[in-house]
Amino acid sequence: MIGRLRRAYRGMRLGTRLALGLGVLSLVVFGVVGTALTTYMRDYLSAQLDTQLAQGQIAQSKSIADYGTLTGKKYYSWFYAVYDVSDGKAVLRRPEDPADLPDDVDDFTALARAQTTAATEVVRTGHLKGKGDYRLRACEVEPGVVLVSAAPMDEIEDTVGQLITIQVVTFGLALLALVVFGRSMLRRGLQPLSDMAHTAHDITSHDLTDTGRLPVRHGGRGGGPEVEELRTAFNRMLEHIDDSLVVRAEAEQRLRRFVADASHELRTPLMSVRGYADLFQYAAANAPEERDKHLARLRAEAARMGFLLDDLLLLARLDAAEVETPLRPQEADLVELVEQAADAFLVTHADHPLTVAPGPGSLKLRLDPQRIRQVLDNLLTNAAMHTPAGTPVSVAVSMANDTAQVRIADAGPGIPPADRERVFDRFYRVDKARSRDRGGSGLGLAVAQSLVRAHGGRIDLTSEPGATVFTVTVPLADEALTNP
Repeated sequence: MIGRLRRAYRGMRLGTRLALGLGVLSLVVFGVVGTALTTYMRDYLSAQLDTQLAQGQIAQSKSIADYGTLTGKKYYSWFYAVYDVSDGKAVLRRPEDPADLPDDVDDFTALARAQTTAATEVVRTGHLKGKGDYRLRACEVEPGVVLVSAAPMDEIEDTVGQLITIQVVTFGLALLALVVFGRSMLRRGLQPLSDMAHTAHDITSHDLTDTGRLPVRHGGRGGGPEVEELRTAFNRMLEHIDDSLVVRAEAEQRLRRFVADASHELRTPLMSVRGYADLFQYAAANAPEERDKHLARLRAEAARMGFLLDDLLLLARLDAAEVETPLRPQEADLVELVEQAADAFLVTHADHPLTVAPGPGSLKLRLDPQRIRQVLDNLLTNAAMHTPAGTPVSVAVSMANDTAQVRIADAGPGIPPADRERVFDRFYRVDKARSRDRGGSGLGLAVAQSLVRAHGGRIDLTSEPGATVFTVTVPLADEALTNP
């Protein structure tokens, strides 16, 4: 039974639970108030009856002392008994009227005997057989004579009973109204929470696997500051979920595009390796003089595929830099690294004049010299690959706001505005056909940006016809040494 009640209670809505709890609390309060009020009323009426008994006995004692009789001093439905206690025993006198005494006078006799040993009047409540509850009071009329009077308590019990009935009816109606109207008010007050629950159910009914935005929001009003705070937090949570879904969707799209591009880029050298391998086999049997040429091309394609795999592995390690960083920082001279990259560029791209702008004689800071040199080589190679022969290229080193900057600029045709935001994406090419013909994989700028970010820096791009500038910004370490 108790288990069923518990299960039924758990199945109730929050508003009903609160209404029932409020009803139980009100019932306890009503019970305490009713009990206190009833007890006070009973005590008050009993005190009034005691006063009436005392006043009646004063007149009755005077009548007995003066005239030896109670004639004219009796009250309706009261009982009276006069005892002689001169010898230490309570001896009942013959009543003036048989109706003055009840059938059972044991309580009267016991009270008269108790009064002989008491210094004052004795008052008790007793139950007279066949008569009901009475209030008994014993007082000394004169030495050796005790008067015991008994007043009925029926009126007190009737009054207290009526009071209890009124309290039960009044409190019952108040409790019923409190539960009914309280439940309605609680339901109205908790309506915003129900709306949030419906919103959450709406969210669960949508497929979130292929979407970046939640189509629902909770825009209700009312419910007080606490509910408004909860509503604000709820909508903010939905916004965070939205942002996470957008990021996840974009990441999944980038991953799909990356896998597709990587598969395509690897397929090309693999097909070339297969083709040159077949040619090499044919030349070995039919044209031995062609073997070295096919072998060289076979090695070139294998090297190209190796470079591509190295870049992919580096990017993967940079993405997981929190687990294992691919950098090996040490104190190095950035100016010296730029000069080395410039010398290598002049050797490999003699058709592009290179200018190294004047700057600091030395700029030492903590970095990975091999990776920064890779960044510089990628940016310079990118400038040569995407500009016509004879296009000037310049390199400049400077410092600004506790950062070291390397500015690589070319006077080529520039990058179209639609491509500027995607040039750092992996496998993205502004001119796909020309880039692939020249050996580009579309990973150079992506690798450069990831390496610079791993150093805590950034790469900025500005481009217009006749001026394309990549600016590498790396923060200076606390122990960096600068020598002009």
